Amino acid sequence: MSLNQRVGEAIFARFIGIFLVALSAAGFGTLALFGRYAYDDGMDVFTILFLRFSLAAILMLALLVIRREPLPRGSILLRLIGMGAIGYVGQAFAYLTALRYASAGLVALLFYLYPIFIALISSLVLHMPITGIKRLALGLALAGTALTVGPAGGQVPGILLAVSAAAIYSVYILVGARVMVHVSAVQSSTVIFASAGITAGVLMGINGPHLPASVEGWATITSIVLVATVIPVVAFLAGLKRIGPVNAAMLSTLEPVVTVLLAAICLSETLSPLTWIGGGLILTAVLLQTRGGFRRTQPGLMRESNHG
Repeated sequence: MSLNQRVGEAIFARFIGIFLVALSAAGFGTLALFGRYAYDDGMDVFTILFLRFSLAAILMLALLVIRREPLPRGSILLRLIGMGAIGYVGQAFAYLTALRYASAGLVALLFYLYPIFIALISSLVLHMPITGIKRLALGLALAGTALTVGPAGGQVPGILLAVSAAAIYSVYILVGARVMVHVSAVQSSTVIFASAGITAGVLMGINGPHLPASVEGWATITSIVLVATVIPVVAFLAGLKRIGPVNAAMLSTLEPVVTVLLAAICLSETLSPLTWIGGGLILTAVLLQTRGGFRRTQPGLMRESNHG
């Protein structure tokens, strides 16, 4: 193979990788929109979580069989179960519940504080140094949050739940970073989705199921499973191999942008100028944080399950 051919293939692979990660971010960005539609159809948060995770687990299990990968075992399996049953359910519950009290755009922007929480927790618990760039990112994130959480954006419970979702997700990522060394993202996703589905199913049984009441409701659940969960997971993993973790993490900041645009188009939501400025500062902080070299976190884990 000639040098020109190799260069051409490398450029094409990079283009495909960029497209796949952007597709993943766009898919995850639809969760807030579909969550609102699910609420409008009469579903509650536990029913949404149960259907999302259990159906996604079935599809990921099929992918695991196709790839001929075994299920994890031993302590790794127990850690993944804990991540799904406690961490992911807690994060997703906080995210989806926040949508009842705040605009989808605001929730998405506040959720993207999680890389900043990762830096803070890593500094306090793991004693990782905070560099000058990280300090700048933290300052921008704080300023952006102060501007974003104005009274026009949503009620206090929604703001607190969105920030809580980001905090829970940051802990989930740090705990899972060590686990991901021993398993593939498909293996971990399968176990996490399944354990999250079981936990959500128990909570749904206690609270009482509120299944979709119409064809549109089932279409919404199907969209949550496919468009906002499985396809983004697979697309991100495929793109990650082609463009690397840093570029993939930076491209993932498209997610809240997609959420804000969809909320404006489909839900007629509007954000104040201060919220736009605050959201821009948060995303700038995330980009700086990524560029600042926080690479010990497994980006594949960040996006293998999202957000929401």
